[in-house]
Amino acid sequence: MTRNTRNLRIRLLTAMVATGLGSNAALAADLLVAGEASTDAVPSLMSSNRLIVRYKDAALSPSLKLASVDGAARRARAAQPATGGRAAAVSGAAPTASLVRRLGTGAELVRLSRGVGASELKAIVAEIAADPAVAYVQVDQMLQHTGIDAQPLLVPNDPSYAAAQWHLKATPGGANVEPAWDVSTGEGVVVAVLDTGIVPHPDMDASMLTGYDFITDPFVSRRPTAERVPGAYDYGDWTAAAECSATSTARTSSFHGTHVAGTVAEQTNNGVGMAGVAFNAKVLPVRVLGKCGGYTSDIADAITWASGGVVAGVPTLASPAEIINMSLGGGGACNPVTQDAINGAVSRGTLVVVAAGNSNSEVANFSPASCNNVISVAAAGVTGARASYSNYGALIDLAAPGGGGGVDGNPNGYVWQARNSSATSPDLGTPVYSGFTGTSMASPHVAGVAALVQSAVPTPLTPAQMEVLLKENVRSFPATPDRVIGTGLLDASLALTAALTPPGQTPAIPLASKVAVTGVSGAAGGSKLYSIDVPAGSSLLNLMTYGGSGNVSLYVSRDVRPTTTAYGFRSMRPGNNETVRISAPVAGTYYLLVQGETNFSGLSVQARID
Repeated sequence: MTRNTRNLRIRLLTAMVATGLGSNAALAADLLVAGEASTDAVPSLMSSNRLIVRYKDAALSPSLKLASVDGAARRARAAQPATGGRAAAVSGAAPTASLVRRLGTGAELVRLSRGVGASELKAIVAEIAADPAVAYVQVDQMLQHTGIDAQPLLVPNDPSYAAAQWHLKATPGGANVEPAWDVSTGEGVVVAVLDTGIVPHPDMDASMLTGYDFITDPFVSRRPTAERVPGAYDYGDWTAAAECSATSTARTSSFHGTHVAGTVAEQTNNGVGMAGVAFNAKVLPVRVLGKCGGYTSDIADAITWASGGVVAGVPTLASPAEIINMSLGGGGACNPVTQDAINGAVSRGTLVVVAAGNSNSEVANFSPASCNNVISVAAAGVTGARASYSNYGALIDLAAPGGGGGVDGNPNGYVWQARNSSATSPDLGTPVYSGFTGTSMASPHVAGVAALVQSAVPTPLTPAQMEVLLKENVRSFPATPDRVIGTGLLDASLALTAALTPPGQTPAIPLASKVAVTGVSGAAGGSKLYSIDVPAGSSLLNLMTYGGSGNVSLYVSRDVRPTTTAYGFRSMRPGNNETVRISAPVAGTYYLLVQGETNFSGLSVQARID
């Protein structure tokens, strides 16, 4: 019953293993292989009768809006080929439209009176798009999750931080959170987790605010009505075979939202279970995914609401989230409905962090990971290498712990957090801890570190400032990744230290003559500062950057730190190959400011004194 094509799916970007809390009972995971895309050719009726239309004139009357859709449906129907010896363009055969609601972004959700086939749906969308009154139109995509089947080997001890949570430590692929906890624990910050909702758990309850369930389809929500309701309770997302589409398989409940929220703010130092990144922050759970997935229209409204925007029928938040995490995604480039919602959230000061996706593919072909104004997060395993499933590409901002799966063993192949043991309804299960893998797990590590920073800085950073901070203050990859996955590996201690260092006081990285610093990465708008002491009597000083990807500029001064507006020398060629040559240099300390014009990675920086 969901639209199950590659371009129209939301994924809970995980694979998982699970284990009972304090027992040897194993919870089997019955999920699909991470990154596996359906090849179903025909969309289901559930996703083929809802359209999102934004009109250029928001004040256009509802009757005119419906008339434009009805007219488009009639024209599309008339253009369909004859079938069964009978013309397809039969009087009254075209579906009619009704207005469902206005989204928080200002677009309209429209429902057709019945489902239509893929070709007719495409034709209807094209006819609506051709209307000069329409800004954009898209199918209200019904998106769903995938995962990996894996068997648990570890029953965590209680407490289990030391045994299982490599991803929070200073392992090659870990987030190095321990030193940051001496400075910040996230107190006072709200992180919204847009996901499957939340279930009760003794290691989570104290971190949870009262969220909201934004799912408007009772089939998806498992609630009796289409009303949005407070609470964000996760009723489970299990499905029977063929329930979501003609070829969909049976799945057990994931309780994915609880696991993701645990990475952000699971209780720590409480003698129970495991730890979270920003354990004194608060999580605002927002339920947008249920049985068979979740609609784009509901997710867009949830983004608007969680960031303090107005959504009809839902009380506006008095204390909006400073950070939104979305560990979900689907095929296709960022769509305008989602982009509008993200732009609105960022304009209200909310940082949006998203998972890059698990298809081992170019991230530009996935949404919302390819949207503007987000931090797009790839996954690394315990060794710091790119996880084999993780999406990649120039739109990735940085990598964070997602788990490498069985290749790294158990527990080190997985990210461990809270969950429920039931295969169906949470009411039939008990609180447990599970090991998941996926970019779903990487994203909340970044959201949690952002919460640590916002809690500690005197003035909250803007989303743009936070993005630069996190991308600039990463650890270098232990080895050059096989694909581009951002500027480096998330490091909570580095990010927090940099955030609290007054401007102009960041120490310069010393260079030795004729010894290159390699693997340098950074963000657009960010910079790296280097220095070298030049003795008297030198005949030539050659300063250069080269290699890697992106575009940097080089600014140089003697004895004072250069800026992009105050410098002694500069090189601003397109790309990364920059050179400043100074004949008979005056003795002193020369500073090199490497400025990112775009994101850059794999750069080498070198100084040569002759």
